[in-house]
Amino acid sequence: MAHPVSAFQAAYISIEVLIALVSVPGNILVIWAVKMNQALRDATFCFIVSLAVADVAVGALVIPLAIIINIGPQTEFYSCLMVACPVLILTESSILALLAIAVDRYLRVKIPVSYKSVVTPRRAAVAIACCWIVSFLVGLTPMFGWNNLNKMRRTQELNGSHTEFVIKCQFETVISMEYMVYFNFFVWVLPPLLLMLLIYLEVFNLIRKQLNKKVSSSSNDPQKYYGKELKIAKSLALVLFLFALSWLPLHVLNCITLFCPSCETPHILTYIAIFLTHGNSAMNPIVYAFRIKKFRTAFLQIWNQYFCCKTNKNASTTTAEPGN
Repeated sequence: MAHPVSAFQAAYISIEVLIALVSVPGNILVIWAVKMNQALRDATFCFIVSLAVADVAVGALVIPLAIIINIGPQTEFYSCLMVACPVLILTESSILALLAIAVDRYLRVKIPVSYKSVVTPRRAAVAIACCWIVSFLVGLTPMFGWNNLNKMRRTQELNGSHTEFVIKCQFETVISMEYMVYFNFFVWVLPPLLLMLLIYLEVFNLIRKQLNKKVSSSSNDPQKYYGKELKIAKSLALVLFLFALSWLPLHVLNCITLFCPSCETPHILTYIAIFLTHGNSAMNPIVYAFRIKKFRTAFLQIWNQYFCCKTNKNASTTTAEPGN
């Protein structure tokens, strides 16, 4: 029988629900904007849609499951494991989408002339599919055996119990900290983040080299092109920075749990780290709205056309704007 929800749990649930209510509509708006606006149909924005899909799933699926885990119902081991794994899948999907975006921006400034022949819609779709396949493999690894089941069975045997056990469903109970630190963090989170940092540094370096070239009457178009790329690269680098800022605290706490079992981590820090990871899903639409003009225009178009009862036929055919 479930325990009554405490005041602290009620506050936790309220904050999680608030994050979900911001994240889900915001990211649906991002997907909607790309679907209806031809100016947002290149590879970069397809990868952004993949990221938005993961963020919608965080708000619609992961946050409700996190609330269930916080309440801690009594359940069978693998049922609890199935509740814990979606966040691992969606985290990895977000990281790989961000990596794909970074590589795409690099190719845009490294090979601007041949970019469209290299990054075709078909190749972008294949890249997105590969990102999701890898995400499922990484996130479902605990289901394949890298979990705490054997440890719990050994504990049960030491206690002299041979009945099928039912556990209180909590993330740390079923997910191995060795998996979270050595495999998830050290292999699939930290290296991609460092790689993206290097890619964006190189992107900014290439763009600044082009912008610092002596401007002549024949170089207006390249200057305009690289100026636009610089604005978009800064916005997407901000998305990456916010992702790292949101997820690294929780992974650092996991490292402390694994490498210093005697260290007591205040529960409030754990909750703050969890709120940061979930809140990251609500941040990206805000960044797009304030930093990328094409998105801002598309958001305003959707608002005026569908929510303000203003049927403006001219607004339904948004043209590609020169600025971003």
